[in-house]
Amino acid sequence: MNKSKLSVRQMCVLALFLAIEIIMYLTPIGYLRINALSVTLMHVPVIILASTMGPAAGAFLGFVFGCTSVIGATMTPGITSFVFSPFITVGGISGNFFSLVIALVPRILLGVIAGYVFKFAKKYAKNTPVAACIAAAVATVCHTIMVLGLIVILFGPQYSQALGISQAALNGVMAGVIGTNMIPEVIVAVVSNMALATALSSRYVGIAQQA
Repeated sequence: MNKSKLSVRQMCVLALFLAIEIIMYLTPIGYLRINALSVTLMHVPVIILASTMGPAAGAFLGFVFGCTSVIGATMTPGITSFVFSPFITVGGISGNFFSLVIALVPRILLGVIAGYVFKFAKKYAKNTPVAACIAAAVATVCHTIMVLGLIVILFGPQYSQALGISQAALNGVMAGVIGTNMIPEVIVAVVSNMALATALSSRYVGIAQQA
């Protein structure tokens, strides 16, 4: 009976976060586009859910996050959207299979990393808010580095061409993105996860440990 109740709780929490992720995608909250770059808050629900229900649930919501990247890049393309969608051509540059790799893999791993880091941090720190902060920071940093790293590795020349810069200057541009975009994303994720993952873990005792 307890197992059944826990399953219902898990489904309700999962459905809630799925709805939040979709709503964020459909509103300006999810993606804040600045010139060629897109600052996202879509990672926040993924991290919170992973911390609350574990890496499997986080991976699922991360996959949804990745799918919204593909859909958004396809439906409302910017000059560099080809790195997230294999279905479009922008300025003579087409996306391909590797676009799906960039859009999906880092987002799935975001949930996996957040879930496992939270579990390990909570085990050793014995403190849920501290574990939530560590999980959010580590997962966000890893996510940003994975996305930017894959863009450079898989689409370096094309991305440079789209931005109108030399490939030699691309690393500097990416370093700037890390400095300007990642820090706010880390702060938002840490604050949100510390508050919400702590509250949810307390409200739904055992979900994170059993998922």
